Amino acid sequence: MTPRNHPRPRHRRLGILAASAGLLATMLTAGPALATPDPGDAPTASQRVSKSEAAEARSAMAKGEIPGKDEVVHSKNITHLTNIPKDSLPGTNSDLAFQGKYAFAGNYDGFRIFDVSNPARPRTVSQVLCPGSQNDISVSGNLLFLSTDSSRSDNSCQSTTQPATEKSSWEGMKVFDISDKTNPRYVAAVETSCGSHTHTLVPERKNVYVYVSSYAPSASFPDCQPPHDGISIIKVPRTAPQKAAVVDFPVLFPDGGNPGAPTNPGVSATTGCHDLTVLPSKDLAAGACMGDGILFNIKNPERPKVIDRVQDNVNFAFWHSATFNQKADKVVFTDELGGGGAATCNDEIGPKRGADGIYDIVGKGDKRKLVFRNYFKIDRNQADTENCVAHNGSLIPVKGRDIMVQAWYQGGVSVWDFTDSKKPKEIAYFERGPLSTDALVTGGAWSAYYYNGYIYSNDIAKGFDVLKLDDRRTDGAKRIKLGELNVQTQPDYFD
Repeated sequence: MTPRNHPRPRHRRLGILAASAGLLATMLTAGPALATPDPGDAPTASQRVSKSEAAEARSAMAKGEIPGKDEVVHSKNITHLTNIPKDSLPGTNSDLAFQGKYAFAGNYDGFRIFDVSNPARPRTVSQVLCPGSQNDISVSGNLLFLSTDSSRSDNSCQSTTQPATEKSSWEGMKVFDISDKTNPRYVAAVETSCGSHTHTLVPERKNVYVYVSSYAPSASFPDCQPPHDGISIIKVPRTAPQKAAVVDFPVLFPDGGNPGAPTNPGVSATTGCHDLTVLPSKDLAAGACMGDGILFNIKNPERPKVIDRVQDNVNFAFWHSATFNQKADKVVFTDELGGGGAATCNDEIGPKRGADGIYDIVGKGDKRKLVFRNYFKIDRNQADTENCVAHNGSLIPVKGRDIMVQAWYQGGVSVWDFTDSKKPKEIAYFERGPLSTDALVTGGAWSAYYYNGYIYSNDIAKGFDVLKLDDRRTDGAKRIKLGELNVQTQPDYFD
């Protein structure tokens, strides 16, 4: 349908979450399935909405209160330059990384490399078939890193799915040589405890350290035994990546972390971390670790040291990801309520759950503390057939202000300002109408990142989107040009 600027009324009621309150509570404590939705599956009974809810959603569309099915809408300061649909990789689109004129797009079936030298006309350079959810992706120099968080028959790109209870199953990190972008070459694999749901690079001149996040162990899984209370650290020599190996597994939660239910109903027990973000210029990292948020010192990358830890047992169900501001005196944590597979952007869930939590970092050195200031959540309520919750985003480098762009699955892409930690506000948005008016079908923006003047978004179902933001508040960012960007390895934009 034709894109259009679409003024959206706030705080509509579009009915109760398709799942009952009881089902929502189940989703919040369901463990690893929370953060690995599989859009390829047909909607289950729990994903179907009632006839009255579907009718109400269609009525709201007819009234213009929400976009029509697949309709593109956006604020006046956003231009949708293009969309590149999926091609030979039909799986779930996941995360993004950037280097020079290239964008690297993860997919549960492998990864795709785009030439974005003309952002309005991205060109596919290569596609690599290498199944293994969720194929979280990063790049550093001539190396590309890919996470595998599903049990595979072996570490090859021809592997098949395998029960996690099988002793010979494999999951972990894969490394590719991308010196030739048209023909990436698989060069190394490292098995890690409980696989690799996500990973974060701490690059140095001779070596790249990889912090591997994974979680939810089980006594019945041979390669994922409890307690799983830390992260795997892999050391990869740049000139000999085949020698990559795990060098440590530091314990981050010696007390076991957040116990979750029944002590803290609706909160995920901490059995590892979902994602980490590092700020190498400040020797800092922030961890989003299921039931806990942590701040730690990474001056010695092989020996990270936790310096503060926070919990929110009222509104945060699953600590999912983190973003520092440039001065490193704030960090934004996301709560992936419902695991990315539920409709949580509505009045019934409200503005404090499935939201961002903004924390100030106060104090100095290893005595720094995380101090909560406020929540941020998009106020463009979504239909009960749209999965929507806080997900991956990045800073937009504006000197003197804290502005970021963020994905919200079918809630689309939001640009928001948290310069005043207590009064965050949205300043731009882009979204599509629901994929379905009858059932909750998982889709929407997995990641939305700002890179060299443009916003790039990897939509789970629709493909690769490029947006242009024209707003005086962010004009200064256009002068910042990077040679490489892995969002979870935040650069010092103004050094």
